[in-house]
This record gives sequence, C-alpha cells and structure tokens, in this order.
Amino acid sequence: MLLIGLTGSIATGKSTVSSLLSQPPYSLPVIDADLLARQVVEPGTPGYKAIVSYFGPSTPELLVPAGDGMPEDGPTGHGRPLNRPALGRRVFGDDEQRRKDRGVLNGIVHPAVRKAMFKAVMGSYVRGHRAVVLDVPLLFESKLDRYCGTVVVVAVRDPAVQMERLRARDPHLSAEDAENRVRSQGDVRDKARRCEARGEGHGVVVWNDKGKEELAQEVRRAMEEIEKHSPRWWNWLMWVCPPAAAVLAVWGYLKNGRINKAWEEEELRERAKL
Repeated sequence: MLLIGLTGSIATGKSTVSSLLSQPPYSLPVIDADLLARQVVEPGTPGYKAIVSYFGPSTPELLVPAGDGMPEDGPTGHGRPLNRPALGRRVFGDDEQRRKDRGVLNGIVHPAVRKAMFKAVMGSYVRGHRAVVLDVPLLFESKLDRYCGTVVVVAVRDPAVQMERLRARDPHLSAEDAENRVRSQGDVRDKARRCEARGEGHGVVVWNDKGKEELAQEVRRAMEEIEKHSPRWWNWLMWVCPPAAAVLAVWGYLKNGRINKAWEEEELRERAKL
C-alpha cells in the first residue's frame, strides 16, 4: 500500500486537496492528523489532562467558559472543552516562550496522534486499499515523511495569497495573529523545494494560486505522476505479499532518511553562505 503524505501550510488549500482525493475518481481513504489531534485532546483523554495541567495555571481562559448549555464539568462530565483560540494565542509566535510552549504542546499531542494514525493505516491496509493519504500539516517537521512513498505539498507562490485567504477564512484573526500562524508552520515554498528534492514521482507540488478549477487540474496532474511511478498492480502485489511489503517499507524508510540528511546538509551549506 502506498502512503501519500499530504502537507502544505495554513490557508494554502491542503484541506480542499484532501477532499478531492477522498472523492471519485480517486476515492482514497484520508487520515486527517488535525482531526486526530482534536480527538486525542477531548475531555477525559490523557492528552486533555496533560494540557490542562501545564497550561491551565497560566492561561485562565484555556477552557470554554461554563454557562448556558455548557456545565462546569462539560457536556460529557469529563471537563469543559479546550478554548482553541486561547490556546493558539499561547503557542503561535516566534518569541522564545511561545516556541517553548509550542514544543510542550507538540510533545503532548504528536505521540498520541502517531498512535492513532498507525492504527488507521493498518486498518486501511487490512481492508485492501491500494493507497492512503496522510493529511499532516507538519509532515516534515514531525519526520513522518520518512514513512511515505510519496509526498504532496500544496503551496502558493505568492505569500499575499496565503494571508488573504487566511484572513477571509478566519476574520476574527488580527493581522499579527494571522502572520504568527503562517510563520509557525514555516515557509511553504521551502516545503515545496524539499518535496521536489525527493525526486520525480516521489515528491509532487500542487500549486494553488488560482481558482478551484485550476486546483483540480493540478491534483489530476499530480496523481497521474504518482501512478506513473507507483502503478496499481505493484500496490496490489504488496498487499497479497506482506513480507515483500515490509521489506519495501524498510527500504523506503532508509532511503527517505538519506534524502532528508542530504537536504539538511544542503540547507546548512546555504545558511553558511549568508
């Protein structure tokens, strides 16, 4: 089974591409890391308790206020849900404290998401799917790209397009808040270059500076390139022969590790020139 890592940055259109891939003619199962990240911090979960324990004492508005329709112990009796805008203000930004807090939050959420993601991938494999999409905003940063046979980055060439879409989608964000959120996920053009460094068919960039029709054409082009280098008969062969699939997975993991190391060394050389 082919693992397609789908990533991008906030307001570049990743969710739209994910939706297109889940529908005909592709009909691929999508494992949404954002959805899993919400589930693993719902009231009553270990992730929820860890977040409240760390952020609660210094973030009074961390939980949704109690009131009409929201009892003190929450709708499930396990606590009030997290106030996500308040948590976002706490962790998004470039200053040292926000970076530290974001690291703590990631350290709570990421392991739980990985566990849930692994279960979902194995479920798709058992059901005989030829490919599955891992929709992960921080695919490279979390190093999950090492497990993917192909990576797709949804990007925009013009940073102004990204900011305009974010402000239109989330009008409650100030210009500063919007810029902090964009910066927290890194420059999507850097992700595009890193994706292309994986090689033809193994790293594909979907450019989304225009409208929905052009985006659908870009997705079609990307999938044609992916299928050219990973034909369906090969994926079915891996399904009927689990030992071969396991060997191929290990080989791909090691290969991706070498690609990542070469990329990081190149980045260090480029920075040294500045």
